Amino acid sequence: MKIDELNWEILGCLQQNARESFANIGRKVGLTPPAVAERVKKMEDLGIIEGYQTSVSYTLAGHQLKAIIMLRAFMGKLKPFLSKVESFQEVINCYRITGNENIIMEVVLKDQSHLEKFIDELISYGECRTHIVLSNIVNHAPIKASKVSM
Repeated sequence: MKIDELNWEILGCLQQNARESFANIGRKVGLTPPAVAERVKKMEDLGIIEGYQTSVSYTLAGHQLKAIIMLRAFMGKLKPFLSKVESFQEVINCYRITGNENIIMEVVLKDQSHLEKFIDELISYGECRTHIVLSNIVNHAPIKASKVSM
């Protein structure tokens, strides 16, 4: 399915507020609520819209630290790590990547002691580099239609 301009407008509204009513979205994009609902349902069915999530403040939920941890897996340790990573409650995002490291994880931790214990667990899988997040500059930016410039 090609995402037309109206669908991009609908996606823009939903990415700003996934709980916005189809009536409000319809007023913004010039469609009736049933037409918006039909387009949203079709995008959900096709997997363009993958789901809806609640964004939680890690600090207000009791975590003092957010960190980015890069892991360079030891020989023979990548597959065991990939099997284990989903069980780590600290990991909120994990990506397998190209380059010197194999993995980048975004983690939330209670404090520095928790970070130390978590790194101690990770080092059996590979070499870790840890970066403490000081603040969010861009957070959950909406995905927009790509414009090819030449």
